[in-house]
Amino acid sequence: MFLPMLQVEPEHLRFGGGAAETAINPFVGLAILVAGILIIAGSRRTAIFAFLAVSLLIPTDQVAVIAGLHFPVIRILIVFGLIRMFREKLLSKMEIFSGGINGIDIALILLTVFTAINGVLLWRVTGQVVFQLGSMYSAFGLYFLMRFLIREEQDVRQVVRSFAYILGVLALLMVYERATGHNPAYSFLGGARAATYTVEIGQDQRIRAMGTFAHPILAGTFGAILFPLSLGMWWKFRRNRAIALIGIVSSLIIPITANSSTCLIGMFGGVIALCSWPLRKWMRPLRWGIAITLVALHLVMKAPVWHLISRIDLTGSSSSYHRYELVNQCILHFGDWFLIGTKNYADWDWSMYDLSNQYVAVADPSGLIPLLCLVAMIVFGFKYLGRARKAAEGDRQQELFIWAIGASLFANVVAFFGISYFDQTVVAWYALLAVISAVTLAARKAQTEPQVQNPWRSLQTPGDVTRFGENRAQV
Repeated sequence: MFLPMLQVEPEHLRFGGGAAETAINPFVGLAILVAGILIIAGSRRTAIFAFLAVSLLIPTDQVAVIAGLHFPVIRILIVFGLIRMFREKLLSKMEIFSGGINGIDIALILLTVFTAINGVLLWRVTGQVVFQLGSMYSAFGLYFLMRFLIREEQDVRQVVRSFAYILGVLALLMVYERATGHNPAYSFLGGARAATYTVEIGQDQRIRAMGTFAHPILAGTFGAILFPLSLGMWWKFRRNRAIALIGIVSSLIIPITANSSTCLIGMFGGVIALCSWPLRKWMRPLRWGIAITLVALHLVMKAPVWHLISRIDLTGSSSSYHRYELVNQCILHFGDWFLIGTKNYADWDWSMYDLSNQYVAVADPSGLIPLLCLVAMIVFGFKYLGRARKAAEGDRQQELFIWAIGASLFANVVAFFGISYFDQTVVAWYALLAVISAVTLAARKAQTEPQVQNPWRSLQTPGDVTRFGENRAQV
């Protein structure tokens, strides 16, 4: 009987892998220290920039190993963020979740908790308990910090400005890498994986740049999902158009230098969403039309409708078939993973250990409930943005900005079909969710505060910022 040859999952991808000893460059240590001081003692806008810049522009293989526990840069910065949160909570009674807890917050908390519980029940070893506690610390610490820092319009503007500067630096690094085949970030900083990532990563005889990220696809996706947000900055904040232009140009360069279909498709998804602006009042029938079309195609096609994933290829690679097979095998083996996940997904077909799909990466190892929570986060995001846009009717700039945030969310939804966020890309994802919550809160305040008919428009001068803060404190 013929048995297919299956590719064995590399050991370093399982929990318990990773760096065996501390690998932190002195320059990285200094950057962490400076960023930590700014996060604790600086203004909220300074803290936002410091956290985003350091967490996104330093590779995740810069890690401190303490008593066998791994602390990459993001986890170290979270410590400083927690100090700031507890200090301000004690001194000013400031809420961690501005505007109160919402559907996105609940869905993310449930996703993280059930992922941890199911992982422990599935593996039943001490190492998995440690792994899941670390994952919970990262998820809760990062998301709670983003929700705590990003509270109102000025914070949203600072997030978008910060992303633009970061995109500019990353684009320069990736252009150099694409031109020379040499990664300057990993070669200069070193790190646990520097020996592998310093040299070029190629596909089909073409170099794939990755900058400071853990993979070219993730680097390209980071640029792709922020293109709509950069364009929204151009529309909304006219005084910052030079900075917005840096973000727009850089977010176009980055996916190209990464040479990946996934990030290009994510960008096209964001562009399609932006171009759907004239149809904004017809989104409900449009969604139903798409759903009915997919069902009809599934009934008439010889292959399942998700086989269309294998037809999408913008760079001449064969990876699109792998993405299709990930979805296909996940659906075929629903009974194996739906309860608490499965250990054996790598045995289903060739390279099935490579969970290059965010939905499958949540479903296969963790079960149905975490997958539903991920979908709920996305649904709540679109729902809240829709309400915020309707509340902003009459202010075209604000409507366009909110629509651009929705387009960025949709770009993530599309990119999820080709990659899972296992590096610092998750920082941009959580920051976007926090931005959505802040925009929703501002829209709600605009409806409940008659003295400030549009708080977003009123924020033009420092005096206006103070008045808005005073109004906010009175509510």
